[in-house]
Amino acid sequence: MKPHVTKQTRRLIADDGGIEQAATLLAQGETVAIPTETVYGLAGDARNGDAVARIYAAKGRPSFNPLIVHLADRAMADEIGVFGPEAGLLADAFWPGALTLVLPLRPIARIASLVTAGLDTIALRLPANDTARALLRRFGGPLAAPSANASGRISPTSADHVLDPEGGLSGRIAAVLDAGPCPVGVESTIIGWVHGRATLLRPGGIPAEAIEAALGHELAGYTADQSAPNAPGQLTSHYAPKAHLRLNATETREGETHLTFGRPGPFALSSVGDLTEAAANLFDMLRRADSLGRPIAVDPIPDHGLGVAINDRLRRAAAPRS
Repeated sequence: MKPHVTKQTRRLIADDGGIEQAATLLAQGETVAIPTETVYGLAGDARNGDAVARIYAAKGRPSFNPLIVHLADRAMADEIGVFGPEAGLLADAFWPGALTLVLPLRPIARIASLVTAGLDTIALRLPANDTARALLRRFGGPLAAPSANASGRISPTSADHVLDPEGGLSGRIAAVLDAGPCPVGVESTIIGWVHGRATLLRPGGIPAEAIEAALGHELAGYTADQSAPNAPGQLTSHYAPKAHLRLNATETREGETHLTFGRPGPFALSSVGDLTEAAANLFDMLRRADSLGRPIAVDPIPDHGLGVAINDRLRRAAAPRS
């Protein structure tokens, strides 16, 4: 399907009226960018194949890349996915929150096949954002919602990012529901079960250490098949600025914009070395640096806690592009 071009993408205020308008648009099969605690997502009715096709078309996203389905409550999740004991434990511990679980899909779930990219599993999440939760309750059904940006580009953490002429979706979607900046700033952690073992499919807003503590054992690692990913966010080149990105940079080369960590600077992810602050600032700082049209250097980031998710996004942003 070609991009669903609109005359103008509406900016809706995140009050009762705006939530009502967003729910009405979604019920009509339109796509609406919605806030979550992680990033803004491009939402469409997960049961409506045309609406889901509009998500892929607006983003330019390859159809073999599955989507995350956002839900209002655990009861709705139980109608769509099959929860084993460990999945139930993690849902109880971290939902609502920045955790996505990849579960067997119930055949009677009535989810559009494009959502799962033809797989027999589905990625489910209960967002913690109050506006998203109110919208999901008002809509009364599952919403497929990948990040609300052109595929492969920097993820949006504000409504302004969604409407950005460079890599945004203005004119391609019906509306954006503006609830301000996203506090977590990186996408959700994704956990699936591969050969029966709890497996980290994508690091994200909940550190793997916290999930391992809840489970009482280590997570298995996983290398995604780039031609057939089993969860979102696994493509090698992703979250990419236009500029060249140099990682683990301990010095600034001539002509570079430098994203610093643990020291002050005009593009400090966190001047005090706080990984939570750095995660919240990551995509916004990448966008700001990219707008200058110069190569970007990034300080080394500790590879633990939220640093694992930050480094994952930076490696994908720096990867060669096809």
